[in-house]
Amino acid sequence: MTDDIQTGQGPARRAALAPALYLVATPIGAARDITLRALDILASADVLAAEDTRTLRHLMDIHGIKLGDRPLWAYHDHNGAAVRPRILKALAEGRSVAYCSEAGTPVVADPGYQLARAAIESGATVTGAPGPSAAILALSLSGQPSDRFLFAGFPPAQAGVRARWLDEIGRVEATLILYESPKRIHRLLTELCETWGETRDAALCRELTKRFEEVRRGSLGSLRDGLQDAPVKGEIVLVVGHPVVIAPTQGDLDAALTAALGRLRVKEAAAEVAEALGLPRRDVYQRALALKQDGDG
Repeated sequence: MTDDIQTGQGPARRAALAPALYLVATPIGAARDITLRALDILASADVLAAEDTRTLRHLMDIHGIKLGDRPLWAYHDHNGAAVRPRILKALAEGRSVAYCSEAGTPVVADPGYQLARAAIESGATVTGAPGPSAAILALSLSGQPSDRFLFAGFPPAQAGVRARWLDEIGRVEATLILYESPKRIHRLLTELCETWGETRDAALCRELTKRFEEVRRGSLGSLRDGLQDAPVKGEIVLVVGHPVVIAPTQGDLDAALTAALGRLRVKEAAAEVAEALGLPRRDVYQRALALKQDGDG
């Protein structure tokens, strides 16, 4: 077997990398989930940057990658403003820089976003080695529709902002992916039941790829109640299915049209109600005409 950094065959080795910022996905639990290309980049980059340098050093040790005399810089939420210029300077000097979040894919719920954006704006090449992502794995395991999904990340902490945020994303016609800590997951599920209803399908995924991996599937209400007897620990991803859309009845349509016709002309009333109820405008217009004629008669 030959070493080939392009095809991914053979062990990781030092080889020249083109000057660029490499966003390297790292395991979210199982160390062997890292890709061969990611190992090659970690072995070859001129500079390494990591959200948690201890985690990256441990991962490199597991896979036999030597740091040598290469710099390893911490880059996280608290020092990003100070460290970004150093990384951009290294890129401007024609060096290759590999950045790894603590776990998973950089930029996803991770301080790498500002780094990637700054590198792009500076004219540097930004590329990546794809790999593990807790959000995508949870979606795969949840059993929820994957044709359209929204990664919403962690809910805001401030009460007012949090309430508006939950109301806004709850109406999105897509599967929702949220992160939450085990200490706050019961509170979140309680809020979702109150805001979105207890019957909406969901899956609570925890410790993905780790020894105690678990996926609990059911309604928001059943997941909330289940935490009373069996609380959870570890990293959590909550996947919530599409909102249940209840088709308006004929009575709902007539009531809405009657109210609208009391203050608007037929055309305007039909347009307003059609948009509000999500119904075809032509059908609503025909019904509005019928109600108007019956009322005039």
